[in-house]
Amino acid sequence: MKILVYGAGVLGCNLARNLFRAGKDVTLLARGNWAAEIKQNGLRVKDKFSPRTSVSRIPVVTKLAPDAQYDVIFVVLRYTQLDSALDTLRENQTKNIVFVGNNVRPRALAAALPGKNVLFAFALSAGHRESDRVVSIDLKKITVGQLSGAASNAGLIGEIFRGTKYKVVYEPNMEDYLLCHAAFVMPAVFACYKTDGNLKKLRGNTTYLNRLIDANIEGYRAIKNAGHEILPKADADFESKKYRKTCLHFFKLMCATSLGKLCASDHAMNAIDEMSALNRDIKRFFDENGAAYPVWQELEAEAGRYLQ
Repeated sequence: MKILVYGAGVLGCNLARNLFRAGKDVTLLARGNWAAEIKQNGLRVKDKFSPRTSVSRIPVVTKLAPDAQYDVIFVVLRYTQLDSALDTLRENQTKNIVFVGNNVRPRALAAALPGKNVLFAFALSAGHRESDRVVSIDLKKITVGQLSGAASNAGLIGEIFRGTKYKVVYEPNMEDYLLCHAAFVMPAVFACYKTDGNLKKLRGNTTYLNRLIDANIEGYRAIKNAGHEILPKADADFESKKYRKTCLHFFKLMCATSLGKLCASDHAMNAIDEMSALNRDIKRFFDENGAAYPVWQELEAEAGRYLQ
């Protein structure tokens, strides 16, 4: 299969590297100085917990031509950048398009690409990009699938990732999965902004961390009451003491270790526009469905000047 990874941020670079190292025919679309760096020196990725830096000589293009032929295109752009790629994707003949990353309006995106087989995915990968390399933590786990009601893409997904080191979770209801992900991640983003990106300021502040969980539960409750499924299924019992205990342990770990910076605050502080748009759009969903979310709104206000 011929694969294009459209976008060369942390997620796109990790995805391209992992597919390339598994022997896949992969091309990476990058721009500017970063494209020149990869062309000259290869794609360099440093794992946060390893002394080694991998170098992958991945082919690079700087644009998607209408006549360029691929079996699948992974679009790995920020939420706020997706609309800018739609005309280019429409003009290209590639049928299979996979949007990777945050998204709370996947149906609108799929409708904007008539005739395409549109899928969505979320990869457990985070970090930051430096002038000559990516520094990241990559769990090599990806959740991917189509919107509910669409034809199954299990076979296509299996073919794409066969032979890779990815743990692939096929999810036939990516709309609800992505809604739930936004409802979980946005309270953590509020914490990043409250602390100006230094989550260690919240170490030991159990009261505040429990408010993050309260806001997450408000979001999940709104999603469930609107007729959507809570995903992943492990979160379905989100009103339980067990769920709160698990989340509290996770947030404490983020605030006490470097994981908070690598997995949350690095991206939140460098993608304020994306987080602001994600917050705006999920609040619109809450309002359209008559949901109350007072703790969410309090945390949002405390995030101060960052949210646009």
